[in-house]
Amino acid sequence: MDGTGFLEKGHASAGVQRQYTGTAGRVKNSRVGVFLAYATSRGRTMIDRRFHLPEHSWCADAERRRAAGIPEGLPFATKPRLAWE
Repeated sequence: MDGTGFLEKGHASAGVQRQYTGTAGRVKNSRVGVFLAYATSRGRTMIDRRFHLPEHSWCADAERRRAAGIPEGLPFATKPRLAWE
């Protein structure tokens, strides 16, 4: 499991906010994805991926979610919870 930040411009993309991301090594506008992969000595494969939605700036803002096309019933989930699901 790996949480990876993606640098973003603007504020309308789902999950974007000013937050620390290792991609930039500092606080920048970014989104975070959680990736689950299976790896062996013979190779690796991606199992699943999900975007992480910040709790206060996205999950609690119904208008912002609606504008970004995020389903109304989607609850907040921590990054470890997204990986487990």
